[in-house]
Amino acid sequence: MATEEIRVRGTVQGVGFRPTVYRIAKACGLRGDVCNDGQGVLIRLSGSEAALAEFIAKLQQECPPLAKIAEIIRTPLIEELHFDDFAIAHSVTNKVKTAISPDAAICPQCQQEIFDPFSRYFRYPFTNCTHCGPRLSIIRAIPYDRCNTSMSAFTMCPQCEQEYHDIENRRFHAQPVACHICGPTAWLERADGKSVTASMFSMLDDVDAVCTLLQKGEIVAIKGLSGIHLACDATQEATVQKLRQRKNRYHKPFVLMARDIDIIAQYCTISPQEQELLRSPAAPIVLLRRKGLGIGDWGQINSKFKIQNSKLNNSWGLGIGEQKLNQKSSIQNPKSVLKSLLNGGEPPHATFRKIQNSIAPSVAPGQNRLGFMLPYTPLHHLILKRMNRPIVLTSGNLSDEPQCIDNEVAKEKLSKIADYFLLHNREIVNRADDSVVRVVGEKLQIIRRARGYAPAPINLPPGFDNIPQILAMGSELKNTFCLLREGQAILSQHLGDLENAAAFDAYQDTLNLYLNLFEHQPEVIAIDKHPEYLSTKLGKELAAANHLPIYPIQHHHAHIAACMAENGLPLDASPVLGIALDGLGYGEDGTLWGGEFLLADYRKFQRLAALKPIAMIGGAQAIYQPWRNTYAHLIAADSWENLKKNYGDLEILKFLEEKPLKVLNQLIEKGINSPQASSAGRLFDAVAAALGICREECSYEGQAAIAMEALIDEHSLNHPKENPNYPFNFSFFDNIYCIDPSPMWSALLKDLQNQISQGIIATKFHQSLAKTIAQMVKYLTQEHVINQVVLTGGVFQNCILLEQVTRDLQTLGITVLTHSLVPVNDGGISLGQAVIAAAQLSA
Repeated sequence: MATEEIRVRGTVQGVGFRPTVYRIAKACGLRGDVCNDGQGVLIRLSGSEAALAEFIAKLQQECPPLAKIAEIIRTPLIEELHFDDFAIAHSVTNKVKTAISPDAAICPQCQQEIFDPFSRYFRYPFTNCTHCGPRLSIIRAIPYDRCNTSMSAFTMCPQCEQEYHDIENRRFHAQPVACHICGPTAWLERADGKSVTASMFSMLDDVDAVCTLLQKGEIVAIKGLSGIHLACDATQEATVQKLRQRKNRYHKPFVLMARDIDIIAQYCTISPQEQELLRSPAAPIVLLRRKGLGIGDWGQINSKFKIQNSKLNNSWGLGIGEQKLNQKSSIQNPKSVLKSLLNGGEPPHATFRKIQNSIAPSVAPGQNRLGFMLPYTPLHHLILKRMNRPIVLTSGNLSDEPQCIDNEVAKEKLSKIADYFLLHNREIVNRADDSVVRVVGEKLQIIRRARGYAPAPINLPPGFDNIPQILAMGSELKNTFCLLREGQAILSQHLGDLENAAAFDAYQDTLNLYLNLFEHQPEVIAIDKHPEYLSTKLGKELAAANHLPIYPIQHHHAHIAACMAENGLPLDASPVLGIALDGLGYGEDGTLWGGEFLLADYRKFQRLAALKPIAMIGGAQAIYQPWRNTYAHLIAADSWENLKKNYGDLEILKFLEEKPLKVLNQLIEKGINSPQASSAGRLFDAVAAALGICREECSYEGQAAIAMEALIDEHSLNHPKENPNYPFNFSFFDNIYCIDPSPMWSALLKDLQNQISQGIIATKFHQSLAKTIAQMVKYLTQEHVINQVVLTGGVFQNCILLEQVTRDLQTLGITVLTHSLVPVNDGGISLGQAVIAAAQLSA
């Protein structure tokens, strides 16, 4: 007879792990007990050596779907433990080393129950079990027991308690278990304070009534799992426009939710990998390619809708929504009509009519992708049961503010946006936005890591095991913070842009909550080198108050290190060539960087090359007024007199002539609020504005670049030899190599004079920049040992650029590392800061 203590670490609390241990132990004929504690799960077992070995094997094979085992430590015990059977013991409170599970989408079994009239969970909007439901959003402390969650306010009824204690039930020890009798409730309110009665809608209940309200064109605030959303019918243009105006969000795409995959497939092409992501427990927003109709893409149409001499698909392409043909009409020249439609023309009213389920153009203006997610809570499933078309489901906030989570705060802040509120009385303890992902070259790319993914730990590579506890404060935009301890990184959910006061307050609240939840006592604080970032200033305050050392980390080095860490490069790995392309980051020389080629390991880096620095006229104004970047790039490439002489007939030159050029020139010459920046993001803005895309202004950073990517001409992309690349120069400046786009501008302006389409010019620019990046890498490999290249920074959210650069570098025989666990944008910065600080400490 053998006796062992077995320690299991990882995501093993609140995911049905102890019931699984219980079931396997009983099946193996073992005696002992299992409990949750601060380090994870502790198991004590007595039995034969063979039974113990069988238990360990089955535990790894039959791990619950939401659990992740990071480590199993077996310790033989000399003293004999006296157990008559196997039992689940009470949780033990000690030093916290376990992981908190992310919130998980409703499982298939619970989904079946909420639509089963014979189930006691029929139409219950808070149905869950050990395989699904709230986790991070309701937890206040470790261990994950009901008393440490916002479910402590609800006492289980006898039936729920019976299921909770029934080892054969999948709700065995499911902490949020509840039902109609004992659990949280949802109700509908009018924004104007007037009462809502069931007779107004003749619906099954308040949740079902929301569907009717959405169909009628109302805007409804819906309190969900980890935040409050604003919802409306995505096919009603007037309603979507009303939502935009009320929310002060005029251009940024809205997220869509649809009842099932079949509805999404009406509007987007969906790969098997994308389907898997949509249906996964994380249930993120997945960016999907919109379906469009090319001139030759004739399809089958409903037999009652006829066009003379042709058959058409009922999807008309980007920005126009879906159309059906007027039953009584015919078209004499269908191709000319299609050309008009595809060029943004209006359909002839006598011939076409919009159908009820067309996506409103204002949902995602200028985009060739739509962000879709499936219902991930019983509440959303119940709302959409009768909804045969998509809905907008966007964060319940004013533009740039954090998402509302409190009922009273929501009614105060959203009463002028929403017409109705669907609220409930389960407190949201931790706010988490919806995660955003996409698939690039069959590889997952996380754009926003939040609900469903955070705060699942990221296992660090070899060498990071025995390091002190580190707190990394993150960046200013798309902020996350990171806790490093015992070989793992705990990355917070996406916290937004800290330049907004409410977002900065929420950042501080979440940071305090994480430090308390994980009993994290930092010995070192890592910050961004930018002195004006609020996260940097707060980090300095915390370090001073607690007498802690502080490590300022260069922005782009952090980008590169984050990608190295998630790809498993050990602490003492050889340097990689990191290509970090983004908007802005504070450079080692006090200037602004953003187009960097750094030879880097975890401890240090050497700047080998960069994009040529160009003035950002007006500072931050250049981010939101792309024409400023166009002008700065043009006069850096040639004199204004020559530009007017050679290209004065172009619209962009005429546009810029209307600006106060003398004042702008003085700002540049005297360096007044016009810092030099090697920013790839601003180069994209400059080209987009030259093409007439978001020329005057953008309402969010990157809008122009995203819109330009959406214009890519697929034929030109697949036949690059038909259009010669734009030239870029290489020069040597200030001890580094520079990529100078000056000659590119002459060629681009000539294309505009020759009336080459926006799509072809956009394609040529992407291809040319990718080729230039690959050429620079090839050149640098002649002077340095480079076997691996890291591609990172927000500009590499651009699928075309990422795929082109990756392919060109692989052709050179170089291994390319990209992101898949943390965002390529500033959402991954905190991980990089943390591992660099750890590496420098261990030097």
